[in-house]
Amino acid sequence: MNRKYIALALAAMITCGAAAQKKQQSNPTTGGITTEMLAKMKQGFGGNASDKALRNIMVNQSPKKLAMNYENATKFDANFSHRVVSKAVTDQKSSGRCWMFTGMNVLRNQAIRKYKLPADFQFSQAYLFFYDQLEKSNLFLQAMIDTYRKPMTDQEVEWLFKNPLSDGGQFTGVANLIDKYGLVPAEAMPETYNTNNTSSISSLISLKLREYGLELREKAAQKGMTAAKLEQRKTEMLATVYRMLALTMGEPPQRFTWQQKDAGGKVVEVAEYTPMEFYKKFAQTDFSKYYMVMNDPTREYYKVYEIQYDRHVYDGQNWRYLNLPMEDIAPMCIASIKDSTMMYFSCDVGKFLDSEKGLMDMNNYDYESLLGTTFGMDKKQRVSTFASGSSHAMTLCAVDLDKEGKPIKWMVENSWGIGSGWQGNLIMTNEWFNEYMFRVVLEEKYIPARILEMMNQKPVMLPAWDPMFAPEE
Repeated sequence: MNRKYIALALAAMITCGAAAQKKQQSNPTTGGITTEMLAKMKQGFGGNASDKALRNIMVNQSPKKLAMNYENATKFDANFSHRVVSKAVTDQKSSGRCWMFTGMNVLRNQAIRKYKLPADFQFSQAYLFFYDQLEKSNLFLQAMIDTYRKPMTDQEVEWLFKNPLSDGGQFTGVANLIDKYGLVPAEAMPETYNTNNTSSISSLISLKLREYGLELREKAAQKGMTAAKLEQRKTEMLATVYRMLALTMGEPPQRFTWQQKDAGGKVVEVAEYTPMEFYKKFAQTDFSKYYMVMNDPTREYYKVYEIQYDRHVYDGQNWRYLNLPMEDIAPMCIASIKDSTMMYFSCDVGKFLDSEKGLMDMNNYDYESLLGTTFGMDKKQRVSTFASGSSHAMTLCAVDLDKEGKPIKWMVENSWGIGSGWQGNLIMTNEWFNEYMFRVVLEEKYIPARILEMMNQKPVMLPAWDPMFAPEE
C-alpha cells in the first residue's frame, strides 16, 4: 500500500480514537463499573475477622448446605389427619415422565382398590410413552406443513424448531393418549434402558425431525404440491420415527395375555386383551369430568386459559385451565383427599427442598442470615421475573388439618423411587404449598357449582413459548 494512504489511515484511526475518548470523558456515566463504584462495593465486605471466617467456610461448601436451619431441623412431622392409602411408589428414573407417572398413578390407585390388585401393580409407562413420542413427532411435522408460509424467523416457527420433541408434559397428554391408545399392564410392555433414560433417543429423533421439518416446508411451498402428497411424505417420515422408537423401546403390543392376581398374589383370571379392552375393564375414565385449576398470580383470576401447541396429540386438546386464587383451590383439594381420591399436582419442587427428609418448608434454609441480605419477592414477582414456575408433577395424597379444619401441611407421592424423600413421598408445609404450588387436576364432583360454571368460558389463548408453561419433568 502507498505510504501516503497508510499515513492517512493511521491519522483517521487516531482521530476516531481521540473522539471516542473525548465523548466518554464528556459523558462519564456509561453504565460500566468505575473505580469509585468498585471502592464502594468493597466496603460491603469489610474483611473483618467474622467475614474472613465465613469466607473460609463458604469457599469450600455449598451455600445450601451451610444455610440449613438448625432450629427447623427438629420440626419434621409425618403424621396426617387425612390420607389416601397409597401403594408402591414408582420410579421414573432418568426421564422427564413425571406427568405420565403422576396421571397413571391416580388411575393405578383406583384400579388397585376397586379390583383388589397387588400393591405393586402398575400400568405400562413404556407403552404410553412410545405413542407419546410418536404423536408429538406428528404434531411437529404437521405444524411444519401448517406454518410453511411463515418465514423461519417467525416466532412460532422458531419455537417449533427449538422444541420438536420433549419427554415432558402435563395431564391433558395423559388423558388424550389413554383415550386413543388404551392401557396395558407393565408386564405387557416393560421398561427399557431408553424409556428410563430418555435423553439420547429423544435427542436423535429431534435431530431427524428438524431435518424433516425443513424438507416439509420446502415441499409445501412447491407449485402443484397437494395435501395428499404431503401426507404421504409425512407418513414415510413417521415410519422412520416409529422404527427408531421400536428399536429402543420395543414395539407396543396389539394383543396380550395377562394373569390377573389378587392382593395376595393368587391368580384369579387369565385372559387376552387389546390395550383398549384392558383400559375399559380396569381403568375406564371419563376424562371430560377432570378439570385443571391453576394459581398464577400474574394473570387475571377466574379466567380460563389455553396454551397454543401444548398438546401431545395433534387431534387432541390443548392444555386448558381455570386460574384461581389459593383460597379457592385448597378446599377442593381437601374435599378430594377426604373422599380418598388422589390428584394430579404440580409445583416448583426444588425450592427450599430438604431432599434427605423429603420436606419442603420455607424455613429449611436461612440464606438471609448466611449472606447478609434479604430475598423479598412474592409469588407474583417470582413468576413474572422467571424465578419460579412449575417444574415437576406428583400425586397429591394427604393433608393435615388443625382443629378448625385449616391445612397445616400436605403430602405428595413422588415418582423418584422409594429411597427418595420420606418413604418415596414429599411433605410440604401449607406456607410452602401457597408459595410454590401451581396446578392441580380435580374431578368434577369436588368442584363447587360456581367454579364449575366458570369452566365454560371461552379460553384466552396464550403462546406456546410462555415460560410459565414449560412441560413438567
